Amino acid sequence: MSLVLDSAAQDLLFREARTANTFTDEPVTDEQVQAIYDLVKYGPTSMNQSPLRITLVRSAEARERLVRHMAEGNQAKTAAAPLVAILSADNEFHDELPHLFPHFPQAKDAFFGDRSVRENSALLNAALQAAYFIVGVRAAGLSAGPMTGLDFEGVRKEFLDDDHTPLMVVNIGKPGEDAWYPRSPRLDFDQVVTTI
Repeated sequence: MSLVLDSAAQDLLFREARTANTFTDEPVTDEQVQAIYDLVKYGPTSMNQSPLRITLVRSAEARERLVRHMAEGNQAKTAAAPLVAILSADNEFHDELPHLFPHFPQAKDAFFGDRSVRENSALLNAALQAAYFIVGVRAAGLSAGPMTGLDFEGVRKEFLDDDHTPLMVVNIGKPGEDAWYPRSPRLDFDQVVTTI
């Protein structure tokens, strides 16, 4: 075997992990979310930017507001999931760079003074962090249901502000009955990897 990570962990994080479409009513605690974040915050980003922001939707009133912005096929499962997270990119992430990238505090102004440059970098690096977050949810023994079928502008106006760009909504919890669709195929190594 070429991987250091044991087979059970590989299965938990990747091979057996699936996007859940139904969940039990077992709650997802703040402690679980804290543990997930405290693990995934170490995933690499360019210049340690860390632009991902996580909005936890817990109240019934907020959940109802969110469901209105979800695509029809995503509404029922979002309404029923134990926890829902809105993942967004903070376009003003550069304000934290003097702290996060202390060996080059000038990076804030040298590279990210222009808003369009910041937005592009925030989207890329927050998307990386969103992937780490999904794997972190799996590491906690939970299932994630990431979705991009939503009214992004509606979600931004309802829950965020002009400095945050929504990336996805993630339902989180223990998988329920008939939680999985059949697994879709994946590309083989030779279809993806080229050696030059």
